[in-house]
Amino acid sequence: MNTERRAPLDRRRVAATALELLNEAGLHGLTLRAIAKELDVKAPALYWHFKDKQALLDEMATEMYRRMVAGAALDPADTWQERLLKANRGLRTALLGYRDGAKVFSGSSFTGIEHAEQMEDNLRLFSSAGFTLPQAVRATTTTYAYTLGFVTEEQGAKPVPDERARLLTDFPLSAEAGREIFANYEDHFEEGLALVIAGIEAKYR
Repeated sequence: MNTERRAPLDRRRVAATALELLNEAGLHGLTLRAIAKELDVKAPALYWHFKDKQALLDEMATEMYRRMVAGAALDPADTWQERLLKANRGLRTALLGYRDGAKVFSGSSFTGIEHAEQMEDNLRLFSSAGFTLPQAVRATTTTYAYTLGFVTEEQGAKPVPDERARLLTDFPLSAEAGREIFANYEDHFEEGLALVIAGIEAKYR
C-alpha cells in the first residue's frame, strides 16, 4: 500500500507545475489537461482553483513576479534612472527564464498584492525626485511596456533563413536592417531602454 502523501493541490502548486510545463511545451501547448496529468489529478480538479486558462495565466504571472522579487532588496540610494534600469533589466531576465514568458506576463492580472510594496517604493522615489504622480506612472509604465514588448519580440521573432537573400536585390537597406534586428538583443535592449529613459528625462525634468 502506497502511504506517500502528496502535497496538497493549491493555486501556487498548480502555477509552479504549469511554469515547468511551459518550458517544455510553450504557451500554445500548455493545457489544463497536461497540467492535471503532471499533477496526477483529473482535469476537473483544476477548475476548482481556476475558472479558465486566463485565470491560470494570472496566477502563473504572479508566481513569476514572486520569484523575480524574492530576495531582491530595493536600494534607497537609487536615482530614478537607476531604479528604472534595475527594474527593467530584472524584468527582462525573469521573462527570458521561461519559454514564452513575456506572453504569459502580457495582459495578465496579479492575483495578490505583493507587487504593491515595490510599486509604492518606486512611486515614493519618483515623488522625491520631483515627479508628479501621473508623471511617475507614465515613466514606470512606459519603460515596463517597452521591456515587455521587447522580450515578446525577442522570444517570438524567427527570421526566415532565405529572406535576406530575396531582399538583397531590390531592398538592400531592408535586408541589412534584418541582420541588425535579429542580432545583439542584449545591446539593443540596453540602447532602447536608455532612449526611453532619456525621453522621460527630456519630457519631465
